[in-house]
Amino acid sequence: MLVEPTAIPDVKIVTPRRFGDNRGFFSETYNLRLFVEAGISAEFVQDNHSLSATVGTVRGLHFQSEPFAQAKLIRVVRGSILDVAVDLRQSSPTYGNYVAVTLSAQNGSQLYVPVGFAHGFCTLEPNTEIQYKVSSYYSAAHDHGLLWNDPVLKISWPVDPERAILSDKDRSQPRLAELAAYFP
Repeated sequence: MLVEPTAIPDVKIVTPRRFGDNRGFFSETYNLRLFVEAGISAEFVQDNHSLSATVGTVRGLHFQSEPFAQAKLIRVVRGSILDVAVDLRQSSPTYGNYVAVTLSAQNGSQLYVPVGFAHGFCTLEPNTEIQYKVSSYYSAAHDHGLLWNDPVLKISWPVDPERAILSDKDRSQPRLAELAAYFP
């Protein structure tokens, strides 16, 4: 397993080894011992799976506040995405900065997003499926978001804002300047 820091070192790209032969491949996508050895100690309690049928589907930017804040481990099992994590930790030197990584079924890489970040993605291929682990159970009362295309963030999304496919909820999320101090 290869674990690489990103421009925000707490966000990591995790690429499990693949063992291939004429049948296909085998890959151990999660191993608690190896993750702890790599400095990732989140205890995952729930697995989620989403399908986005259309290219340009944007989901996010989402996060949960304490006591249900979530670390996430995201991987693509079909298709590809631009995966984005925005630092919401107000005392962090990278507050308001983001990391964007292309994850695909082909490259097998995963993105580890710690607590204190908003997370979202944009699909790059039709019928893209994402599976991700979270470190806390879903709580509607602690579910929050950040406007995906807030100009202050300067995220270079691979879709024109008028063509992006979004939920009504994601279209109306607050901007960074309007967010409460969820992660002081």
